[in-house]
Amino acid sequence: MTMRWLTIAAMLLLGGAAAPSADPAPLLLRPAGVFDGFDGTVHAGWQVLVRGERIVAVGPELAVPAGTRVIDLAGDTLMPGMIEGHGHLFLHPYDEASWDDQVLHEPLALRTARAVANARATLHAGFTSERDLGTEGAGYADVGLKQAIDQGIVEGPRLRVATRAIVALGAYGPKGFEPGVAIPQGAEEVSGPEQMVAAVRRQIAAGADWVKLYADYRWRGGEDARATLSLAEMKAAVAAAHDAGRPVAVHASTAEGMRRAVAAGVDTIEHGYGGTPAIFASMAAKGIALCPTLAAADASARYRGWTGAEPAPPAVRAARASLGLARAAGVPICMGGDAGVYAHGSNVREMVLMAAAGMTPAQVLIAATSGNARWMGMGDRLGAVKPGLLADLVAVSGDPTTNLATIRDVRLVIKNGTVIAPGTGGPR
Repeated sequence: MTMRWLTIAAMLLLGGAAAPSADPAPLLLRPAGVFDGFDGTVHAGWQVLVRGERIVAVGPELAVPAGTRVIDLAGDTLMPGMIEGHGHLFLHPYDEASWDDQVLHEPLALRTARAVANARATLHAGFTSERDLGTEGAGYADVGLKQAIDQGIVEGPRLRVATRAIVALGAYGPKGFEPGVAIPQGAEEVSGPEQMVAAVRRQIAAGADWVKLYADYRWRGGEDARATLSLAEMKAAVAAAHDAGRPVAVHASTAEGMRRAVAAGVDTIEHGYGGTPAIFASMAAKGIALCPTLAAADASARYRGWTGAEPAPPAVRAARASLGLARAAGVPICMGGDAGVYAHGSNVREMVLMAAAGMTPAQVLIAATSGNARWMGMGDRLGAVKPGLLADLVAVSGDPTTNLATIRDVRLVIKNGTVIAPGTGGPR
């Protein structure tokens, strides 16, 4: 074990054994280079000085106070903590248990325990923040998980949660049961603008940071998705959410669902596989971001037997094409893969697929850091390596702007100025 890892291990032990100091010693990080989250380059020789929970200085050859702790990260790139833009911590991969089985058969205590493990895996993979877009039948348990993370009871990323999410009456699932039997649902059902406003307000009161709507879905198993929420219902939701200072994310995979979402003035569209050039032009004009969720389409296809060989299945091709159309139109691109459909902690899967679909590694890294922070309304607090921002930092092996795969080799994770873990790469 190198001196660097002995230093980090000692810091972890001390952090777990004692209460935080009122005036913690500054921490100097000395990587091979710094990716600041903005300009797309790695700045060789830059250092980062952290005091308490914030970054206080960035640049070459920093002057440091006496007593400063030092971590040498030779050969590594230091970058902002990554942000998962679309996750479901209360789900686990569908090849382990189907979505229906998770909603119907797994006790809430089991799902919560699994979510705790998922949150830790996400953080240790270098994702220091996450927008969690619905508990999928686990009620408001994400609010409690967020509180447990914030209070230091369990490890996990900084969460923005959407609680139950909202669907049109009869449009979601599980489906196919005797109509007279009450079946647990994956989201809160509404019918009409009045019920929609009540649901939005109820979820915000319970702790929702975001309001999540399903603009379209399959009315019956085996059918194609169709628009489900009316434009009036969606406009009512957006008005109620925005009045409360909450942004709105919308699941929309059909062209009509996307049109209604854009017309309603939502903040982000999730999936967007059925988008057209005209729809994406409207999104760009209104500043509505797209979370392409390429990894969800990829994982679902593999669960059905696809091996990754080309030509890819239609759903995978549609996801890739929609990202290309959105980028051509100038739509802001979120980095969000729908983690939960596939394993938490493998969040970089979406980033690798974004690069394979035509984005440069630097564009993907910006989307996962300052880009996600900006449209999530946290750009003034995190998402970049910049003095004054929270010290959410990740060190990865090598230079991710030339080889994006290096982000899988996380060497160090820092959240709020605290060393969380040496990362997934381990000593070398």
